[in-house]
Amino acid sequence: MTATGPARGGGEATRLLCAGVHLDSDFRRRVIEELVQHEERPIALSLGIDALPVLAHALRARRREVETALALLCVWGLFIGLGVAGVGSETVLPVPGWLAYALVCGVFGAVRAGSGLGLAVFTLDRTMVKQATRGRLRMLLPLVPFAVAVAYWAGALFTLFSGGDGWTGVVFPLLLVLPVWSYRAHVTAVMRDELGAEPFARRPRATLPYRYRRIGEAIDREQHASLTIYDPFRPFIGAGKPYDEQWSLVMELKKRNGAAPDAGPLTGREVIDLIKPQLESLRTSAAATSRDRLRALEVEEFVYLPTGAARWQVAYDRSTVRRHLEEAVGEGGEARRHFLRIRIGTWDEQVVVSVLVRVHTQGGMLVLEVVPHVLTPVRLEFRAVDVIEARGEGDVLRDTVRGLLAAPTANFAAATSLISTAVAEFRTWLANPRHALPDGPATSVRELGSTDDLSVFQDMDVKRYVRTVQDRIASGVREALRAKDYETGDFEQQIITVSGGGVFIGAMSGGAVATGPRSSASHTEGGK
Repeated sequence: MTATGPARGGGEATRLLCAGVHLDSDFRRRVIEELVQHEERPIALSLGIDALPVLAHALRARRREVETALALLCVWGLFIGLGVAGVGSETVLPVPGWLAYALVCGVFGAVRAGSGLGLAVFTLDRTMVKQATRGRLRMLLPLVPFAVAVAYWAGALFTLFSGGDGWTGVVFPLLLVLPVWSYRAHVTAVMRDELGAEPFARRPRATLPYRYRRIGEAIDREQHASLTIYDPFRPFIGAGKPYDEQWSLVMELKKRNGAAPDAGPLTGREVIDLIKPQLESLRTSAAATSRDRLRALEVEEFVYLPTGAARWQVAYDRSTVRRHLEEAVGEGGEARRHFLRIRIGTWDEQVVVSVLVRVHTQGGMLVLEVVPHVLTPVRLEFRAVDVIEARGEGDVLRDTVRGLLAAPTANFAAATSLISTAVAEFRTWLANPRHALPDGPATSVRELGSTDDLSVFQDMDVKRYVRTVQDRIASGVREALRAKDYETGDFEQQIITVSGGGVFIGAMSGGAVATGPRSSASHTEGGK
């Protein structure tokens, strides 16, 4: 049940997320934590992306960063060993040279982390990302590590040229640049040769190391399937943030006067089957008359299954999925839930609108639930991949200077990365997550790499899409009522579109309505 196509495969959002795991160690750590360290959790829906290449790049980046950290550790070991032995340890500072440079690295790393620019061995230039700090703090923070570095180099050079034995204080910081320079060259090559827009489109899909093949196979089964496992306290993971207010309608089904006796009861399947053509006609008309993203609108039935069975015991074969779809539609159960999912990927898959529709008919009542969600754009700093690619091969002198300036922060980041990786690997081995209690996804790769907000234009587009889809849903329900000779007067007269983008059902006879994130609706005969 794996979907294909650029909207669900290696598109722009996937490319930026792959770059993000090289540029942001925290993002990389959380991706690996969710997909590897919590192997008992099935992957959340991957709307508009392919999560497997993102994980492949995350594991690859972590491995290369650990290798760099070990190389730096060897240099530090030699640095400290000579200092303890009293070779080249003299300095004008009141501490040994290795300890003084460790202080420099600590200050650089702490300031970098505190500035909101992210902490990684490959640090981004400030011109590549928006400044996270503001006002005086933004001006003062860069001065602190600069002052500490100037003090260190002034002391080390003074000691060296004044006839002292402080050569290690100059030589070893320069030796520490070599692993950092090598790592930066590697990341730059990946950005330029693999994650640039054109190379990424041409290259084959990234694969996982053999050790993680089992997880990769599970990701391929689950991320685009028509069913998913969910935790009742974490529904709709992967769809993004709830957008506007969900709305639900509960109304009594009343036959029209003179209705045909053989019309039969209305079923949830019939309502769904009449909503679908309304949405498909919207896609057809948009494709014929405009470049609107509605021309790529996707309509798919989907089933949420509650946690219970272990991840490896859940079947995703076609016959099992089809059986769940047929049995769950219209049943109105509390555990297994059937939805019609309408998905619109816009802004090069940077914004993904999902409208989930649930319909069921029980006891002469029609229940309609509509839940819009939106995935916000991928984080802006991940677009630094395009800046790096545009720089091209560069020159040795410029790259060497960048490596020299980035070395203190990179040393701090490599040390923290090595420690956190060792702790994570030990905890994963100890917990043996493959045999942990079954659980639902806690987050999605796409959500981890997303911003918090939409631009004004993006928000305008999302509102338009949600309102358009809601109108077609209402039309489909109305056609279903008419086809079965049920009264539609109240339904047609009372639905109005409000400025917030939701749909409000006014006072009506024999029905109830609720809006809001925790809404519910009920109807009592006679209004008591």
